Amino acid sequence: MSAVPAPHYLAGVELFSRSWTALRTAVAEVPDEDFARPSGCAGWLVRDLVCHLVIDAQDVLITLATPTETEPTRDAVTYWEVTRTPPTGDDPLDALTVRLAAAYEEPRLLKSHLDDIGSAAGRAAELADPAVRIGTRDQVLTAGDYLTAYVLEWTLHHLDLIAHLPDAAEPPAEGLARSREMLEKIAGTAFPESFSDKDALLIGTGRRAPTDAEKAELGEPAAKLPFVLG
Repeated sequence: MSAVPAPHYLAGVELFSRSWTALRTAVAEVPDEDFARPSGCAGWLVRDLVCHLVIDAQDVLITLATPTETEPTRDAVTYWEVTRTPPTGDDPLDALTVRLAAAYEEPRLLKSHLDDIGSAAGRAAELADPAVRIGTRDQVLTAGDYLTAYVLEWTLHHLDLIAHLPDAAEPPAEGLARSREMLEKIAGTAFPESFSDKDALLIGTGRRAPTDAEKAELGEPAAKLPFVLG
């Protein structure tokens, strides 16, 4: 069952900040030796995922600095492109991320870069007018919708970060709840109430396979899994 109700009263900017701060804090607390552990992303180690977060932070800065007068074409839910094919890590961009991560050589350098650019992205989000229209990926949406969409990005990647780090802190409960809500809208179906928000996200996005019992609870929607977001 969901740990907390989906927090509609929390603005996208506030949830973005909470989720992003929690994720960056979790990265900072990962011991250097654990950067060589697998992450929850196929083909990526923890260091590769952290390098991806640096790129994500750059994207946030670029997007928030790209205003437009054009009418929105997407919102926080339709922002996502959805496939049913899980990533393998063989995509050229995924492979590039691995090479970039290796170039840092020492985890402290990667942590430092994420701290610098991640802090800047966080401040830019807090200063953004949620009503301003911005352009990204040849689409237009409000800054508020864009930052809300990134709550799902940060939450999923937080789960990826800690996939093989049992002592690491989990994402904020309110971020998990909002992310589940968005995924259910993307999927066009609700996950069973018996599923925790974390399990709904992991199973729904193909990060883990459902058990036979979970498949039975899902019913017909089980055949539609996974919903791979990009």
